[in-house]
Amino acid sequence: MHKSDVGGVALALRGRAEVEHAAEAMLARVRAAQPGATVDGFTVEPMLAVRSSLELIVGAASRGDFGPMLLFGEGGAAVEVVADTALELPPLNLKLAQRMLERTRVFRKMRGFRNVPAVDIDAVALVLTRVSQLVVDWPRIAEIEINPLLASATGCVALDARLRLAAPGQPAAPLAIRPYPRELEETVTVAGRGTLLLRPIRPEDEPALLRGFSRLTEDEVRARFFVPMKALPHVTAARFTQIDYDREMAFVLAEHAAPGEAEVHAVVRLAADPDNLRAEFAIVVEHELTGLGLGGLLMHRLIAYARSRGIGELFGDVLQDNVVMLALCRSLGFSERPGQDHVVRVTLPVTRG
Repeated sequence: MHKSDVGGVALALRGRAEVEHAAEAMLARVRAAQPGATVDGFTVEPMLAVRSSLELIVGAASRGDFGPMLLFGEGGAAVEVVADTALELPPLNLKLAQRMLERTRVFRKMRGFRNVPAVDIDAVALVLTRVSQLVVDWPRIAEIEINPLLASATGCVALDARLRLAAPGQPAAPLAIRPYPRELEETVTVAGRGTLLLRPIRPEDEPALLRGFSRLTEDEVRARFFVPMKALPHVTAARFTQIDYDREMAFVLAEHAAPGEAEVHAVVRLAADPDNLRAEFAIVVEHELTGLGLGGLLMHRLIAYARSRGIGELFGDVLQDNVVMLALCRSLGFSERPGQDHVVRVTLPVTRG
């Protein structure tokens, strides 16, 4: 599994003669260390000359009841001795990958020290997110290890990697955290605005959510939160964007742009109880897009999603003076009953029809 344990690596070879001599010596070392081993051949690769680089390790393996676990830390031949690693559950986004890096001792080296420049930390985080996506997309991957991952100020290079697949037909370990449901994305056409992307919310949407909140009027804030608010606290915004897709869902109408850069113009969400019997919903559409039928579009999408998940009932609280929302709920078949503090409770059975 580790070629260096049997002298199976030779570096900085110059020319054909040195390569042939190194291959013969390597074969002798392997035969002495592992007499039963079968050597199929040798791999010859260009020798990288990267200054001021760090050897890192990135990997994933299925362990126990939690499914695949991601690993990051200081790499190289002494990775077990150094024992500087962090573990995380997939899927990862760039923010979670950054936090994973920060939990290791080698991260202090990555930021640069003395005359050694910092490595491209964003590139390392991107490697982590790609490995995370790889094990999400391919459940048959039982183990994957990139060691060393050479990181420098100019980026990352995988110098060595191994991958082990589970046997065909062997059930894959389920993910502990449901990944982003990309299959729920769809493009919608909005009159006067072209096309927008209707998709599940992402953790990277927090800055856009904060910007969108700042565009709401006082009446819109009161209709959504029932109390006046001048700003959306970071803790609340994080809770709204970093959701468990298995228990919650929030659909946003957003611009077509990279995660973290797309503006968000509307949000509809539900939060289900542990038994999927009932789910509370909420919706907000910024005033520039009102009157275009987007509230109905979002609610129809949310109801269809609730029905697909087997949720029995949707309910929500609407202020008595929010006549637009009450009219929308009536058109969708919600029933009403008076609540407290000028609030109307609206409910809809969603398992039918």
